[in-house]
Amino acid sequence: MKVGERGQVTIPKELRERFAITSDSEVEFRVEGGEIVLRKLTAPLALEKWKGYCAGSLADLGMTSVDEYVDEVRGH
Repeated sequence: MKVGERGQVTIPKELRERFAITSDSEVEFRVEGGEIVLRKLTAPLALEKWKGYCAGSLADLGMTSVDEYVDEVRGH
């Protein structure tokens, strides 16, 4: 694979498909053991917006936490 004038390379299609790298993907280059490594970055999960989402449903079941619900489901 040849590096272009501006230092650009094209990731081969089979690798883009295998690792689900799209035009929106973020990647990073690192040096590991004297080699350049390209790594796909994973997007952080926006879990904060879901905090408390099930509170009403749990209250309807007479429970106060997800842990209590999980214990109930598992028969503990």
